[in-house]
Amino acid sequence: MIRRGGCLLSLLLTAALVGCDDEANQTAIATVGGDPTHGRALMTAYGCTACHTVPGIHGANALVGPPLTSMASRGYVGGVMPNTPKNLITWIQNPTAVDGKTAMPNLHVTDKDARDIATYLYTLR
Repeated sequence: MIRRGGCLLSLLLTAALVGCDDEANQTAIATVGGDPTHGRALMTAYGCTACHTVPGIHGANALVGPPLTSMASRGYVGGVMPNTPKNLITWIQNPTAVDGKTAMPNLHVTDKDARDIATYLYTLR
């Protein structure tokens, strides 16, 4: 009986976590307008994971740049501008134009890709 109860509890917890992820995804999509699944894949494709710890991406535990945990809850982007979808997209596309002293390079991220990456980052609460 304990085994069944444990399995049921595990199943319920998994369902609750998936529901939370879905809610975070829907909120991010409504807020930023991109595709968080594509944005997550782009984090690796553009090399973001070489410098940043990024939750939800296996092996993305670098410490060159700041960790990108809880991006949806942060007050600032790059420490220099309010965390809004527009500002985050601007930062992703050309951080040196925003802050000439940043170590983050301009990776020439396209408009669509920047929106998708920002949408993924806004799922991180």
